[in-house]
Order: sequence, then C-alpha cells, then structure tokens
Amino acid sequence: MAKTASASTPAETPAKTAHEKMALRPRSKLTMKQSSTAKRPKMAAAKKKASKLDANKPKKPPTAFFYFLEDFRKEFQEQNPDVKSMREIGKACGEKWKIMTYEEKVEYYDVATVKRAEFEKAMADYINKKESGEYDEFDEDSDFDE
Repeated sequence: MAKTASASTPAETPAKTAHEKMALRPRSKLTMKQSSTAKRPKMAAAKKKASKLDANKPKKPPTAFFYFLEDFRKEFQEQNPDVKSMREIGKACGEKWKIMTYEEKVEYYDVATVKRAEFEKAMADYINKKESGEYDEFDEDSDFDE
C-alpha cells in the first residue's frame, strides 16, 4: 500500500506536463497587459525626472525631414485647400519624401547640418556654464521659496 501512495497517480502526470507546456507558450495579450501595468511605476519615475529638466538646456534641432515637412505643408495646403486632416498631409509628405532623390533632399540636409552645428556649439557653452556653476545659482526650488 505504501508503494501506491508514493507513486504519482496518472492524474498528476498530465497536469505537470500541461504546466510545463504553458511555460513554453508565448505570452497572451492579457498577460502582456498585466506586465505593462507592472512597469507603470517606473514610467511615472521617468516622468518625474523629465519634469526636472533644465530650462537653460538647448533643445535638439529638427531633422531634415521636418524642414521638408514645413515647406511641403505650405505647398500642399495651397494646392489642396479642402484637406484639413494632418493625417492626410503627413501621409502625402511621407510618400513624397520617400520618392525624392538625394539631390532633392540635399538642401534640407544642409539646413539640418547647420542647425545641428549650432546646437552642438550651444550645448558646449551650456555644459561649460553648468560646470563653472553659473546655472547653479538659479536652483529649481528658488522659484517656490518666495
């Protein structure tokens, strides 16, 4: 009798195999949603860091595509005054950008390169000022201490 009690029953064996199979299956959408909600506190911490960004820090310049987009929007709206949807304008712009040759894009790349060089210079100045302590005088808490 002790022999049958220590041996695993046929009902236990398939359950273990099913459990092992479940571990090998890809996650379902529900499981993925649950895991993404578990990450939300980390995202909230990232948002808090983002709110403490330095106002004196220079902003990154747009890419060549955004300079093209600015010009394209004006032309597109003149040719199609009835189209108001940004989605449609964006689609048309993306399609036009894809079919453009490099020679046509060069002017936008040149503008972007110049703006990028200005940004890098401004960023170097910002870093030098921050290291020298010029920006430390204006602490974030000083606005609220009045």
